[in-house]
Parts: sequence; structure tokens; C-alpha cells
Amino acid sequence: MRKDRPEAQGEIGARSVGTGSVGTGSAGSGSYTPVLGLSDTPGELATLPARFGTVFDQPEPSELIELTVIIPARNEEDCLGPCLQSLVSQSEEILELGKDWELVVVDDHSTDRSAEVARGFPGVILLEAGKLEKGWTGKANAVWTAAKRARGRWLLFTDADTIHEPGDLRRAVHEATRNKVGMLSYSPRQIVSGLAQRSLMPLVFCELALAYPPAKVSDPAQRIAAANGQFLLVEREVYRRLGGHAAVAEKVLEDVELAFLAKRRKVGLRFRYADDAVSTRMYRSTAAMIEGWTKNLALLFKNSLALALWRALDILLLIGLPVLTIELWNAHFAAHSVQWLGAGWVLALLWVRTLVRFYARVAKSNFPFVDCALAPLGLPLFVVLLYRSWFQHRVLKRVSWKGREYAS
Repeated sequence: MRKDRPEAQGEIGARSVGTGSVGTGSAGSGSYTPVLGLSDTPGELATLPARFGTVFDQPEPSELIELTVIIPARNEEDCLGPCLQSLVSQSEEILELGKDWELVVVDDHSTDRSAEVARGFPGVILLEAGKLEKGWTGKANAVWTAAKRARGRWLLFTDADTIHEPGDLRRAVHEATRNKVGMLSYSPRQIVSGLAQRSLMPLVFCELALAYPPAKVSDPAQRIAAANGQFLLVEREVYRRLGGHAAVAEKVLEDVELAFLAKRRKVGLRFRYADDAVSTRMYRSTAAMIEGWTKNLALLFKNSLALALWRALDILLLIGLPVLTIELWNAHFAAHSVQWLGAGWVLALLWVRTLVRFYARVAKSNFPFVDCALAPLGLPLFVVLLYRSWFQHRVLKRVSWKGREYAS
């Protein structure tokens, strides 16, 4: 049986900047027209029944604003400050922070100074994540805490390690509205440092570009779906109809799962590489990078073990062919030297072809030339991580991230 949204229950309570207390209020603003033409009247919600505990059961604010930006933060003191600075600086006359949009940081039970960093920015609302219940991931639980209190017509979920270019909030809302989509996601420009990151990350992102081509992801006729939780903009009514993060509470890749829901529900999905809008440094150490990709690779690539074998073959060809070629060329001092020399040239041409095809793939990663050039050095680590991720997800059925373990 469908549950309709509750009727008005009073005005919005006091909002305390720094403590983040947001009261609930009356049913949605009568002047609000969802971008896809989805009505905000209770009678229009019958097509998708409510799930227990979702935003369907939450009273609407008495007045909606343009945008709510939500940042989950678990031990992010080293990167949260620059992220918030890049966001609060976007407050302007036509999109004023506190009036036209709100910025919410959810402290996910951090043990560092993340909360203190957030309090240092005027206009930022700080919330504490609700208790982490069984069947929920930490990130889904944190953003859900804020989403249920959000007042924005649009909800932007972004990460603490992102840096936003001036005006990207306003442009993103305009882009989603212009393209008539209920969900817009950007793949940020990746900032890397150190040999391990600079050689591995282009390999991962070229495979992502091949597995999830943005043109196909954005095509309603294609079943393929993807999103990047580092920048995920969702129209309010669409988010309600998808069931919010409660619908993907247990998913390690909650962003991709939300994208699949959006594709199945035909609410409009747009995905693109957006170095003009946002950048991120995903990992600040090699250990964090290994843990992160171990968590994600087997979920992003369903054939991760087969992919590991193919990349192992790349190692064999890129290293083995030159060695064998040199051995054959050195055979010109021996009998039948002409035949051996000819075979050496054949192998040399085969190696060049392999190298060209390899770099053609890596170029799809959108990484700088030098990082792409270093990619062969990252192949052994990529193979190990693909296997490690497959083993933890398929055999152990457990993964860990930021001090928490999740069932796979």
C-alpha cells in the first residue's frame, strides 16, 4: 500500500550555522515545478510506492531553495578545507549561500579535526551522521542524514576531496535543466602525485572510459549506466522517486547503483568528463589507493579477473617481445642469419603495434601525456589490484574502507 507524504506540520525550525539543526515543515512550495514535470502533489506519487524510512515519509520544508550541497566527511581534515573554500567562494548575488543554496557537511564519526574545519567556514551547516545501522555503508548513511533535511530543489552530493571551479554549481543546474535530466554526474579531473599514482591511475580510468562511455551512459536507449559520487546532482523529486540513498543503503558503489536506478526509471541521466567544473585528488597515499581500488575494481568491472589476465598479457608482450627481438637480431652471427634477422624485424613490428594499441587505450583516460607515458610501469600493480579486488569480493565477500568492513 502506498504511503503519501505527510501534510504540513509547521514552519521550518531554527537553523544553527555550525550545529546544523534543521527543522521539518510543511508540504512543498506551490511555486516549485520539477524539471521533468513530476508533480510535487501527493497524488502523483502512486506510480512508485514509498519505501519505509525514505524521503517519501518526510514532511517538506515550507519553502524550497535552489540547491543543497551535501559533503560526507570521515577523517577528511587534510582536504575538507580547500573543498569548502572552493564552494563558499561561489556565493554571489544571483546564488547567495544561506539564501539561495545551502552547504551541509556531515561528520561521519570522524576522529580527527574534520568537524572543527567545517565550523571554521561561515554559512556551512554541520550535521553529525546518524547511527550506522546494519545493512548501511558509512557514506550512504552520512549523506542520507543530510538529504532528509535538505531544502534544495536540487541536491548535489560531492566529496570532501573535490575542488570546485568558480560557477560550477550554477552551470551544473543549468546543464541538467537544459538537457532535461533528473541526474547529472561529472567525472572530475584527477590530481595525482608519486610514481605509483601517476602510472596506475591512467590505467584504471582508461578502462572506466571504455567500460562506461559517457555518450552511451547519457543515451536513454542504452542500458549502460554510471555516475561518480564525487559530483552527483539529482533533482529533488527524482531523488524522492528513486528512494534516495535508502534504496542503495548496502551498496559499496552507491553512486553507480543510483545511476542504474535512474536509467531503469527513465528519469534522465547525463554523465561526462568535466575538467572544466571539478577536480579531485582521490588518494593521498599509496596505501589508501590500494585499499580504495581493492574495494572498487571488482564492482566496476564485472570481468575483473579476465581483465587482469589481459593486462598480464600486455606485460608479457611489452617486455617479452623486445627481449626476443634483440636475441633474434644477435643471431646474425650464426648460421641462417638472414632468416633470424627477418623474424626479429617481424617481432619488432608486432611490439610497435602492441605499444601503439596500448597507448591508444590509455589516452582515453584524460590524463596528461607524461602520466600516460608512465602507464606501462603501473601494469603489474593494476594486475595485482584487479586480482585482489576479485578475491575479496568473490571469495572472501568482505571489503574494508576507512576502518569499516562491509559485506560484498
